[in-house]
Amino acid sequence: MAPPFLHLLSAFLAMEPTHCLISLARVCGGGLITEGVQRFIWDNCISKVEKSHVPYSKNFLKKLINEIESAHGDILDELYEQYASYMILLKDDRLVKENSRVLKCISFLFPPGCFGVPSCPKSMQLAVPLHCSLNMLEGDTGCSIWPSSLFLSEFILSHPEIFSNKSCFEVGSGVGLVGICLAHVKASKVILSEGGLSSLANMKLNLELNQLNNRMDDPGTTNQDPNLVKCIFLPWESAEESELQNFMPDIILGADVIYNPLCLPHLIRVLATLLNQTRSSSPLQQDNCVEFSPDSRCIMDARAEGADIHNHDHGSRSTTNADGGGKNSVPVAYIASVIRNIETFNYFLALAEEANLDVKDLTEQCKPFDLLPYMQSYDRSSIRLFTLSYLRK
Repeated sequence: MAPPFLHLLSAFLAMEPTHCLISLARVCGGGLITEGVQRFIWDNCISKVEKSHVPYSKNFLKKLINEIESAHGDILDELYEQYASYMILLKDDRLVKENSRVLKCISFLFPPGCFGVPSCPKSMQLAVPLHCSLNMLEGDTGCSIWPSSLFLSEFILSHPEIFSNKSCFEVGSGVGLVGICLAHVKASKVILSEGGLSSLANMKLNLELNQLNNRMDDPGTTNQDPNLVKCIFLPWESAEESELQNFMPDIILGADVIYNPLCLPHLIRVLATLLNQTRSSSPLQQDNCVEFSPDSRCIMDARAEGADIHNHDHGSRSTTNADGGGKNSVPVAYIASVIRNIETFNYFLALAEEANLDVKDLTEQCKPFDLLPYMQSYDRSSIRLFTLSYLRK
């Protein structure tokens, strides 16, 4: 499938805003939505849509038909007939209200030349179906796809060597997209946490949709199943230090978790507890590391130019004991966030300093691949990526 058409299909499955679909359809037709483009939309999008997508498809068809008519073009009979059936089906808007949860499919499209990247599938595409909510503004935030989760997922897939064979723990996991990407790059252990029971149940469903085994249990259990992703109920305000210390992750992750100032003291306490731990690291862990220093270039740029990558991870740095003995790995957190309110962000930084946490901005040092080129509603430039580590005396 040619890239413009692949982008149009991917955008439709991800339920991008309809004006984005119209824009992509024009690109496919060289400026106009030709009959050939309409046939592609009918064969690959509209005729295969599930019932839960009907309101979205109806709005798309309405704008599509208006666009073609305004250009004095001919419209396929199938599109007219389908729109008419949608009008009858949705005449009282009951289906819209009943389908606040929809099935989106986020397709990560790997660019040419990345066959050497372990996370790149042979098809050059990783499709992740997700049940999510359309009502973020009505309190269903935990079941919505946040922009920073898209960014963090791109980062994981672009830099699998950071997360491969590592124990990873995510705070505020939402729909589970980040965890699914961690499983794809073969993290040794993936624990996803949520403070809302509705969000936790929805996340469990999404793991099943992506053929990942999941279990909701206590942190002390272990399992060697590489497809196992644990789901943990963890409200930050009530999380006990003894409970958090049982996890011992190598890497902590969070996407858009610093927007609510009321939650920040609890979040910082959770992060500080998880980061203030030291665990013995195996040679396998140490060999799958990449260091991000202020002078380092993006890993992917270096790999593309054939450069050697030194095996030292900013996310799992090793230190030698004073007696010259074995090495320990130091946990690190990767937090991606849109800074919506500078006062809230400064409050986050102040709390982090009080908790003896070192915060560094990694955004410009190493950018991920653009794996979502069709997603016009996703503004990557607004997202910052930070690392947090515990300052030891």
